Amino acid sequence: MTTERTVAETERLRRWRMVLGGADEGTGMRLSGDDLRIDAALGAVYDTAPAGRSGRRQGGLGSSAPTVSRWLGDIRRYFPANVVQVLQRDAIERLHLQRLLLEPEMLDAVQPDVHLVATILELSKLLPDTSRATARRVVGQVVGELEQRLEQRTIAAVTGALQRTTRSRKPKLADVDSGRTIHANLKHYQPDLGTVVPERLVGYGRRLRAFDKEVIVAIDQSGSMAESIVYAGVFGSVLASMRALRTSVVAFDTNVVDLTASLSDPVEVLFGVQLGGGTDIDRAVAYCEQLITRPSDTVFVLLSDLYEGGVRDALVARMARLVQHGVTCVALLSLSDEGAPAFDHEVAAALAGIGVPAFACSPDAFPDLLARALDGRAVQPGG
Repeated sequence: MTTERTVAETERLRRWRMVLGGADEGTGMRLSGDDLRIDAALGAVYDTAPAGRSGRRQGGLGSSAPTVSRWLGDIRRYFPANVVQVLQRDAIERLHLQRLLLEPEMLDAVQPDVHLVATILELSKLLPDTSRATARRVVGQVVGELEQRLEQRTIAAVTGALQRTTRSRKPKLADVDSGRTIHANLKHYQPDLGTVVPERLVGYGRRLRAFDKEVIVAIDQSGSMAESIVYAGVFGSVLASMRALRTSVVAFDTNVVDLTASLSDPVEVLFGVQLGGGTDIDRAVAYCEQLITRPSDTVFVLLSDLYEGGVRDALVARMARLVQHGVTCVALLSLSDEGAPAFDHEVAAALAGIGVPAFACSPDAFPDLLARALDGRAVQPGG
């Protein structure tokens, strides 16, 4: 029993030593083997000591590509993929390793994820020719994984919404869908008659036409929107593949770039985005306004943190005009899994006041949000 307690106590101290890293001298634990390598891998990122303090470890990977390569190998050996992605992201942000990502051997060694793609897009202007092919391959791998995760769900949700909008509320007798009519009127079953007396008839939906609805997505190219842009590019390409939708995607800072012609290739869409720079949301909305041909059949998604560099009142007035003309407008403050974003609360409140909901949305919730917008249901957070 004493031995078991000793083993348990030793394991507890070992775990505390791993948690506390080099900051703790009181556990009395000396690490060895894999524990020592794990501790060193974590310490390289998180054990950076204040300047001027001696006698303490100072983390860091320096500027040596071989050192980074060994570190990448260690974290992939000792941690699961989702933890590897967090460690890579923290290393890039805390140790400023962006420069090393310009080297093709580094891009080949990292664990690809949405955050890495966002960083590559931020560096796209700086990519040397030797790294471009590798960078596109990394982005393509992540985009392919996102498409597998989101494509079928998006197509199913949007198709269902479009079919609901085509059903006639006042069908002719020959066009009555008997099954759906009975299901819709079950509460009107008459026991004495032994039948359902329908209060309303449900007709067969007409076949979906080409470009039955219009979806326009305007993407803010601010650096803070990087992850959202990755998801928006994937969704834009999926929507563009649907014949019943006319899909347009534009990216903007102080200028507007129409990416619609590239939607067949989401990687091309993402490399068409130039992160950073100023923001003129009103100018982007003005451009999108010109694309609208049938306001009542159009959904306009503004993906932006709403920090307007132009004239706020002009932006709100333009959005109000779209709503008055029958366009369904939604302002997404972010399209990511990162939780609540920073955004301009005053502009968000002003948009809500004219009937344009403004909230953050996860990628997994976006298909249902778009479906609600397409078939005329209320769009709201968590809806």
